[in-house]
Amino acid sequence: MCIHLKVNHVKKFRIFKLLLFLFFWSILFQCENTKKQYSQKNQLTNILSLQIANDLAYAMNLQSLTKIQIGTMPDHSPGSENDTQPIINLGNKLFRDKNLSSNQIQACITCHPLDGRSAGMDRQSTSRGTFGQLGRRNTPTILNIGFSSIIFWDGRRNNLYDQAIDPFVNPLEMSLTSESELLQRIQNDTSYVDFFSNAFPEDPNINLHNVRIAISAFERSLVSKSRFDDFVNGNLLALNRQELEGLNLFIDIGCLNCHSGFSMGGNNFAKLESPSLYNPNDFGKFEVSGNTNDRYVFKIPSLRNVSLTPPYFHDGSVSTLKEAVERMNAYNLNRNLRSAEIEILIAFLKTLSDKTKSN
Repeated sequence: MCIHLKVNHVKKFRIFKLLLFLFFWSILFQCENTKKQYSQKNQLTNILSLQIANDLAYAMNLQSLTKIQIGTMPDHSPGSENDTQPIINLGNKLFRDKNLSSNQIQACITCHPLDGRSAGMDRQSTSRGTFGQLGRRNTPTILNIGFSSIIFWDGRRNNLYDQAIDPFVNPLEMSLTSESELLQRIQNDTSYVDFFSNAFPEDPNINLHNVRIAISAFERSLVSKSRFDDFVNGNLLALNRQELEGLNLFIDIGCLNCHSGFSMGGNNFAKLESPSLYNPNDFGKFEVSGNTNDRYVFKIPSLRNVSLTPPYFHDGSVSTLKEAVERMNAYNLNRNLRSAEIEILIAFLKTLSDKTKSN
């Protein structure tokens, strides 16, 4: 019996030692595993920190280059310092007034919609006028037009004041017979009395001079703000890596040679590299100047809001931004950009869209 008890005691002691060994071994294993996990997390943190640092350095360098090469877009259009809110309100009313077209069903805003996500043009190849007649050229966006020194594709106006009344008397647009008819329609509408009095308290008379001032003031007020602007103004996180690489490529391949300045176009002309791709009967600036050197010369449009304003080019013949970039690549840049490069260019161009009108 004593022997039996001794054996049981020995077995229990051995079992105890085994359990104790397993206990300490499990603790040791957990410690080692924790060390490995910590080491892995630490390595991952270091890698991510290095990547973030590299991305920020890349963004900072590109931001500095962009400020030099492109510049910073002002908050207000030139000439707007005298545009009071009552003057802008009057311009807005005139811009939206369908009674100022010959059949009273069309207004400036018909072809230049602004409400909601509309980006100041109707997305038609060419727009229809009051009687359904098609215009010859694509309707450009009205957004940021106050920064442009060239108005219309053929450059027949160089300021908003002179341009303001043209669409009302254009037979392909609102088709009024004369500027006098336009003035008469405004004078006959009593709702305009208070608008003119508030806008021009020292000269409340309804006249064409004040009509021009009001419309051009309203158009100057249409300034868009984009993520690209946020980036240029200091937010290094406003653009992702793909968009930054697209911006870098945009600068590197010479797009700024034509689409220059903070407006990225809108202030110079260019001759079509391949007129056969477009309407051969539209001679562009030549129709205004009569200079044979201006045949097939057109205004270079601003690229701001370009992803929101298809179709593209002066005749609206290209329906997608990808096709437009591919055409520029082939005929203007004379480069053989890869599809991946075109993709990052488009990613960058989308950052030029007004934040209130883009996704």
